[in-house]
Amino acid sequence: MAEKATSVLMLSLGGTIAMTAGSDAGGVVPNLTAEELIAAVPGLAETGIDVHVQTFRQLPGASLSFDDLTALAALIADRTATDGMDGVVVTQGTDTIEETAYLLDLLHTGKAPVVVTGAMRNPTIAGADGPANILAAIRTAASPAARGLGALVVFADEIHAARHVRKTHSTSGGAFRSPNTGPLGHVVEGTVRLLNHPPHRLTVPLETVIRVPRVGLYTVSLGDDGALLAGAEGLDGLVVAGFGVGHVPQRLVEKLTALAARIPVVLASRTGAGPVLASTYAFPGSESDLQRRGLVSAGFLDPYKARILLHTLLAAGAEPEIIAAAFGACGTGDPARWPWPALSQQPEMQHA
Repeated sequence: MAEKATSVLMLSLGGTIAMTAGSDAGGVVPNLTAEELIAAVPGLAETGIDVHVQTFRQLPGASLSFDDLTALAALIADRTATDGMDGVVVTQGTDTIEETAYLLDLLHTGKAPVVVTGAMRNPTIAGADGPANILAAIRTAASPAARGLGALVVFADEIHAARHVRKTHSTSGGAFRSPNTGPLGHVVEGTVRLLNHPPHRLTVPLETVIRVPRVGLYTVSLGDDGALLAGAEGLDGLVVAGFGVGHVPQRLVEKLTALAARIPVVLASRTGAGPVLASTYAFPGSESDLQRRGLVSAGFLDPYKARILLHTLLAAGAEPEIIAAAFGACGTGDPARWPWPALSQQPEMQHA
């Protein structure tokens, strides 16, 4: 009996990778379908991978919503369980990949890898990187080495964990980096080569996500008087991107204290790498002062990831003590504090 071909589902959401010239404005807009995207990938037939495609959305990355991504997570769960897909590729705009990939990672409990990719250069210009990124993403999604790793971002032949990756440049083809950890691996001569394997995954059961909370992100800046915090009054949760290791101006302290008494307020670092500390500084507005006042440390999570996690926890109805425990697990890497069972992130087998 012939061995079953590895099957990968590719879902397209739009973005630069799917853009062609618009009719009037002179710029590009998302027009290409999943079928058109896959038809432009050279060398795909030689892989022997059975690729199924579906156009899920045709939007720029900036216009994707939580509703879109929750529906996408539900579709992925259904197709991997019902149709036996070995892996999933999601193509989308790069503006929000670091956020959408982490949301998918939180909501995806299956073994099949979910690989998110896109393009920095649209198909109408020289050096368009979409086809190469799609091919690398499909190879990664089909690889047994990637099973159990959750959501990944593949760009320029680098494989990144969704939890750590960031878009670090507005135009470079090598825009995606994982500042705290580096990439998990690379696609080398068509082969997935993983260099490290995170020990566990922290996920939220999709069926518990039953509401759409309003979660804000406030970035602290020099001379900040907190006037913009007035907009936080109607929020369900707030992430504060503080200076350095988690500091804010002294004049913001009382306002943040009052907010933290009403809603979950998470303290992250606006630097984009490194952790929020706990006990090094003690002045008003320092990390230790703010955490004593009820703010929750984001640990190593950057502000964008922290907002995604807080949104997901609130959507699942988590109470303040559960939120604090969850951030303790994510921020420190200790799965024992996670409210739901942690999943093994060790791959089933590795490619040499």
